[in-house]
Amino acid sequence: MQSSLWTEGKAWGRFDIYRKVPKDLTQPTYTGAIISVCCCLFILFLFLSELTGFITTEVVNELYVDDPDKDSGGKIDVSLNISLPNLHCELVGLDIQDEMGRHEVGHIDNSMKIPLNNGVGCRFEGQFSINKVPGNFHVSTHSATAQPQNPDMTHVIHKLSFGDTLQVQNVHGAFNALGGADRLTSNPLASHDYILKIVPTVYEDKSGKQRYSYQYTVANKEYVAYSHTGRIIPAIWFRYDLSPITVKYTERRQPLYRFITTICAIIGGTFTVAGILDSCIFTASEAWKKIQLGKMH
Repeated sequence: MQSSLWTEGKAWGRFDIYRKVPKDLTQPTYTGAIISVCCCLFILFLFLSELTGFITTEVVNELYVDDPDKDSGGKIDVSLNISLPNLHCELVGLDIQDEMGRHEVGHIDNSMKIPLNNGVGCRFEGQFSINKVPGNFHVSTHSATAQPQNPDMTHVIHKLSFGDTLQVQNVHGAFNALGGADRLTSNPLASHDYILKIVPTVYEDKSGKQRYSYQYTVANKEYVAYSHTGRIIPAIWFRYDLSPITVKYTERRQPLYRFITTICAIIGGTFTVAGILDSCIFTASEAWKKIQLGKMH
């Protein structure tokens, strides 16, 4: 019975591509030990680097031409927060116009006016929606019952954003490009034009949930406007147009099979290169010894 098992094992042994070398035929060397230790440390370093990359979520971006949020009804939510430290709250109003014929003066829904500097100034905070067509919204005194003689339009913009608020660490976009804009030292009687190019943005997390926001670029100019009847009442204009290009950010994690493949390649490649290096050093060392022995004789 034992002879039969031994014969069967020997037959299967023919297929072993990892032939074993008897231990008494191997020769440990000091150089080989150093290379082995360095090899293990190098593998550990690469393994930890790959593990960090595998655990970390990667955010990739792409561009395409489409309207990503087709369920919005052709609307974009806007959030505006602006301070006018030298204009009374009863004079401050928000007007909205666009190419679809919308013309709204003194928009008050979902808005709030907070007095500043003992009632001398005003902070306007509002949430409203605009149509997905070129247009403008502006902060002005147009909705006031009596127009002031010299309205002071110096201001600070705390926030102007479109769509959902994205607070993602790996995405650094221009979602609030005008946040912190300070025009307190400008001409009090000047109008301000902010020309915005709005770019639709989609963020998709690992679960497939999508959030829709908008980035924008901005250019601005300051001027005092006149007509044939005299100086035009100043205002703070936000003129916008939409870009046909959509930016999409997608969270991705490296597949497990790719991580395993990379680790196998690191281990195999490192040991192979280390083996070649050790063999070259050992061969050179043995050749040098033979040369030295030849000189002695």
